[in-house]
Amino acid sequence: MKRPAKPWCTAIAPAGLWAAAVLLAAAPHLARAQSAQQQSFRAWDQMTACAQLAAQKYPDHTPEANAQREAYRQNCLRQRHLPVTGAPPPPANNAR
Repeated sequence: MKRPAKPWCTAIAPAGLWAAAVLLAAAPHLARAQSAQQQSFRAWDQMTACAQLAAQKYPDHTPEANAQREAYRQNCLRQRHLPVTGAPPPPANNAR
């Protein structure tokens, strides 16, 4: 005597339950990672805003304006409690 064929849903149900269990177990870790990423994006956006404000305030490319622009950018970063990166070293003067 032949056994009746199992319906397809009984074969897929254990796999679906397994996938749901894995997602539920990983949800808190995924939420923390997403939160950290969003915090990082906000910090980068604020750093970009500081650079843009400094460029608007000191648009000239003279050595004096460059120094003022960099000082303004670093002060903006400090006021927003963001990491302040050091200015790149001045270009070396190769003339002797």
